[in-house]
Amino acid sequence: MINSPLQQNTAVVLPPPVAAFVEATNSSDIQRLMDTFAENALVNDQLRDYWGKPAIKEWAERDIIGERLTMNVTKLITHYGNFIATANVDGNFDKRGLPEPLVLAFYFTAHCNLIVQLIILRNRYDI
Repeated sequence: MINSPLQQNTAVVLPPPVAAFVEATNSSDIQRLMDTFAENALVNDQLRDYWGKPAIKEWAERDIIGERLTMNVTKLITHYGNFIATANVDGNFDKRGLPEPLVLAFYFTAHCNLIVQLIILRNRYDI
């Protein structure tokens, strides 16, 4: 089942694992961020795989916490139990050549309220 994208000015209600990820990211809380992931989770960001919590923690410390990343989720789609969150992203990373705002799609797969897979893409179209 696909939920249609939310209209602008409608509050985006996030499922618990996605909400926890966004809140931890926006507060730069590495421990809370790591608590959102299953032990053997997979993150793929910028076409690189990070398998398991130790690798995910290194990625998060460098690319999420280290860059002071913030997310403003503008749209959520539920698709067969997976969640696709579209967010305007900001932070202290090098923004040369990137659009303003930078819009990324976060593809979450959760199991037992923990993230087991997260794929982050900069789509060339609006989902």
